[in-house]
Amino acid sequence: MPVLKNARHEKFAQELAKGKTADEAYQLAGFKPNRGNASVLKQKESISNRVAEILKQAEENDRKANERVIEKLAITKERVAAELAKIAFLDIREAVRWGRSPVDTESENANPNGLGIYPVELVPSDQISDEAAAAVSEVSLTQNGVKIKMHDKRAALMDLAKLMGFVIEKNEVTGKDGGPIQTETRTWREVLRDEKKG
Repeated sequence: MPVLKNARHEKFAQELAKGKTADEAYQLAGFKPNRGNASVLKQKESISNRVAEILKQAEENDRKANERVIEKLAITKERVAAELAKIAFLDIREAVRWGRSPVDTESENANPNGLGIYPVELVPSDQISDEAAAAVSEVSLTQNGVKIKMHDKRAALMDLAKLMGFVIEKNEVTGKDGGPIQTETRTWREVLRDEKKG
């Protein structure tokens, strides 16, 4: 369906497709505010067909843009799965080393609670594997020393399971109290009558 001949009708359809309410779209199209007229215009077949066409074209444009990005970045299911697997299956010992016994428990620098200080160190950036580095979310220097934060292992496992088809998400939409969804079609006269009552 081509652009609507009536420029204000076209603008109205464009605004509806952007998610505006009928009242907002009606005013943005240059009409004087009138809820009843906005509702009636929205129900016109030419308007609803044009809105559907605009939305379909936007969806097609998004799909093509995503395809270009996927092609340009060489994003494949296998590559995504490989990146998720790095996070999901990393053993933290590949990024952090720690000792078994307390250090400095006897000197005046010892921890006052008597627990001592346990040696913990990060694997140097020039020695850490690419797989381990991919699982690291953040490394920062704090008042208490160096802090390392890993990506969420559980989230990566769930994303990987979904990608591989091990987990299937299902969403069910129902009406009130689990019943069927109720729909309603009203004429513009009924809309005007209800507006006058309410």
